[in-house]
Amino acid sequence: MNDRCNYQNKYDKINKYYYESNILKNMNQNHFYQDDYNQDNKVTYKYEEDSKNKYKFYYDNNFGQDDYGLKYIDNFGYGYKCTKYKVEFPEQEQDTQPGMEYLMHPRPIFDNPNYKSSNKLKDKVAIITGGDSGIGRAVAISYVKEGAKVVIAYLNEERDARETEQYIKSLGGDCMLISGDIKDRKICDYIVSETIRKYGKIDILVNNAGVQYQQKSLLDISDEQFDQTMKTNMYSIFYLTRSALKYMLPGSSIINVSSVTTFYGEPELIDYVTSKGAIIGFTRSLSTNLADKKIRVNAVAPGYFWTALQPACWEKEKIPTLGADAPMKRAGQTYEIAPLFVYLASDDSSYVTGQVMHINGGLYKG
Repeated sequence: MNDRCNYQNKYDKINKYYYESNILKNMNQNHFYQDDYNQDNKVTYKYEEDSKNKYKFYYDNNFGQDDYGLKYIDNFGYGYKCTKYKVEFPEQEQDTQPGMEYLMHPRPIFDNPNYKSSNKLKDKVAIITGGDSGIGRAVAISYVKEGAKVVIAYLNEERDARETEQYIKSLGGDCMLISGDIKDRKICDYIVSETIRKYGKIDILVNNAGVQYQQKSLLDISDEQFDQTMKTNMYSIFYLTRSALKYMLPGSSIINVSSVTTFYGEPELIDYVTSKGAIIGFTRSLSTNLADKKIRVNAVAPGYFWTALQPACWEKEKIPTLGADAPMKRAGQTYEIAPLFVYLASDDSSYVTGQVMHINGGLYKG
């Protein structure tokens, strides 16, 4: 983690007569309540005194600022609470999807040096889309540590892909890189055929690649963007799974990546949320269809993780607040989600299928 963190303010709408402050909680000063209200629309607030001090804060129609960073605004009976939190990621943005990990600062933490492998995936072969960076990179490295051979499919992020390849080779692992746009059915078929040509089998398919575009309104989503999102995020899963399924034997595992945004409905990612919801339906239906064949199908719904997709999607002002709404008050690092993919790919999850696994710092409790 970045220890050189500064602090930034975030404002939440609250009722002006009563509110709690995370800042004052940290100071053992518990909560505020209305002390006085008069016809001049001036309110005096005070918090319950602790053993040492007693403070009063005053509120009027103008902006007021106290020494603890609490800002009050009189606006039709509402005020605003300011919460301080650590900024681990400075403002940044990228202008291409799905983003480049090597351009991020700080770089994501994709490997846990204390991870203890136990050959749970020994001699298995895994295809991972979007395996060049982000969650896909962390999963690829974890699979290699567990003894698997990995095929990394990526769009055109050559530098990220080569870095991942080099890292895997430094671990003594075996991987193959395949570049191409998985919106194209022929590319999906090619990924499968090349995997069979080199390794002779497919045991694990991780459908991880995706794009997301921030738009304030449905009216701002063009036909082209909607088509791009649905084909990258959903069509590719259909194409690749259909192609790979011909070679997958009993005990194989398919893992699809959905999103926590599907469960709370992120308002500025309408097409993305739609595609990720479709993935959940696909996962549940296919899991039932393949149960007799003993092929397991599950989904992972990540919360906010520090990947290149974030600066490639969001306005730069959102980046410092990434993950701050979660109870754990931060975004995840990709190494923290990789063990879940190991579990779903291994025999440890032999009785798990049709499930959506949540890992989001408490943001959604499904």
